[in-house]
Amino acid sequence: MDLNLLRSLVAVAEAGAITEAANRLGITQPALTRRIQQLEAEFGSEFLSRSRKGAQLTELGRLVEREARVLIDRYDSLKNEVASHRSVEGGTVRIGGGATAVSFVLPDAIAQFQRDYPLVHFHVKEASSSEIASDVADGRLELGLVTQPVRTAGLEIQPLLDDRIVLVAALDSPLARSKTVPVASLDGQTFVGFEGGSAIRQIVDANLREAGVEINVVMELRSIPAILRMVATTGSLAFVSALGLQDQELVREINVSGLTITRRLGLAWRKPYALSPAANRFADRLMQTASAGAGS
Repeated sequence: MDLNLLRSLVAVAEAGAITEAANRLGITQPALTRRIQQLEAEFGSEFLSRSRKGAQLTELGRLVEREARVLIDRYDSLKNEVASHRSVEGGTVRIGGGATAVSFVLPDAIAQFQRDYPLVHFHVKEASSSEIASDVADGRLELGLVTQPVRTAGLEIQPLLDDRIVLVAALDSPLARSKTVPVASLDGQTFVGFEGGSAIRQIVDANLREAGVEINVVMELRSIPAILRMVATTGSLAFVSALGLQDQELVREINVSGLTITRRLGLAWRKPYALSPAANRFADRLMQTASAGAGS
């Protein structure tokens, strides 16, 4: 169906005359007449009745004109939406990350970006690194903040930042009285841990095994704020990202001699597919911000 034919019928309905409708459309009267005839031939019905008073829509013509307006509006809306996605302004950024990235990396980055591009819409998903990587590979997300290494095929991953994983304890914990404790003192202690199978939990467990320390994980949670509150109220210990300790007064960070735990967060996207303009610009901003932070 040629939408120009439907637009022509709507124009005649609004103008009430072929000549006036042709002027509004910027075409000749014979050209508009041919369009109406082509539309009528396609449906096998007459849509206009002509008289000295002008051109009037038949009953079927009014039916087609009503539906034509709906189709034209939907097409124009779709065309505008596609156009907005082809530019930074008005585009959508589909991005995901783990609890730490979504809570402590993306908020400031998105806020700064929207100050320059207020019409950009963000769709943010929080999930495990493996799920985010899978969503990026399958095209459900354009960008993902993931813990490296990632085994999902078909991804391009750029290192974004190195994240310190630190020990925290309640303010009144015996361990909190010392600025530094030996790693051996953690053996047998009760801990609040991240969910089993999560990337950060695997990193913590691997480092503790290498140090010959066995801890007692009595609770598993997903988010850093929940872990910090549980540590503060139960007296258990926890390993969390240092990013999550900004502006909090619930727990105290404790240095552990003989133990250094870090993880690398990377920015992932699907190759060889091109990012949308908005996602591409946001990815550049993230990388620039990370580079500036590393150099400071």
